[in-house]
Amino acid sequence: MAQLKITLKRSAAHRIPEQRKVVKALGLGRVNSSVVRPDNAAVRGAITKIAHLVSVEAIED
Repeated sequence: MAQLKITLKRSAAHRIPEQRKVVKALGLGRVNSSVVRPDNAAVRGAITKIAHLVSVEAIED
């Protein structure tokens, strides 16, 4: 199964609470922190909500 590497590129401070919650739920903390998550619909939906804050790379197994 493919994986996604998600990197926080812009701060979630001063954003609407929903966006801050999505950043925290994905496991991102500080700017330039990265996490690897499975490529599924739930994660894709979360990324869509904060697309302006993150960069996403596909990782093949």
